[in-house]
Amino acid sequence: MAHVHVILNQKGGVGKSTLAVNLAAVTADVLGAGEKGGQPPVVAVSIDPQGSAVWWSERVGEGLPFDFVQAHDDLAGLAALARIPSVQHVFVDTPGWLDLADGPGDDPLGKGPAADALRAVLDSAHDVIVPIEPEPLGFQPTQRTIERVVKPRGLPFRVVINNWDPRDGKADLEQTRAFVEAQGWPLARAVVRHYKLHTRASADGLVVTQYGANRVALQAREDFFRLALEVGLAVIPAPAKARRSRAKKPVSA
Repeated sequence: MAHVHVILNQKGGVGKSTLAVNLAAVTADVLGAGEKGGQPPVVAVSIDPQGSAVWWSERVGEGLPFDFVQAHDDLAGLAALARIPSVQHVFVDTPGWLDLADGPGDDPLGKGPAADALRAVLDSAHDVIVPIEPEPLGFQPTQRTIERVVKPRGLPFRVVINNWDPRDGKADLEQTRAFVEAQGWPLARAVVRHYKLHTRASADGLVVTQYGANRVALQAREDFFRLALEVGLAVIPAPAKARRSRAKKPVSA
């Protein structure tokens, strides 16, 4: 059974596609290409109708180290993500959404095809990764995402500070950490720093494991490898234990 990781935040533009694609890349780098050159053990799935991750994967082309699927209109496929043969990890890139719920009992995901796709992947999810950028405008959408969508489903989750520019100093970073910790949410120690390499990667047709060998590229890769290591993405999920048969083995002649 594959482990399904959903990258989720109500707010758009917080780097969900970047996290989904590059976490898939580093996990595939660790796990290898699959048995006998068959299907890679890692799949990235996008349910974002805007298709930014689709364009990115097409730019990478044959060099993409994992399989990629655009599935915003395939509810049956989304319900079966954990059962993709030979796959160990699935990373799902999701769109932002408008919370139009009127009352506390209303579904904050709303109605329509995009909402149905979000519900389908959350029903399949084993855990949720919630990116947040170090700016106050993203605090309330992140809070709504966790308190109204993730927690009611009982899903394990972790908040990841994304796109922090060290040149801006640590004030915004520390403010964001303090906000997350004040909510009592689990926070990743690894921080994904802002690099021009990341913003150019889709146009250049690269994923993080394909960056060059210079100092900045190595630091950019390090963030994703540290994050993957911290949340255990490279660990192969334990297979289900086979039930012992009560039937007696035939006696050989």
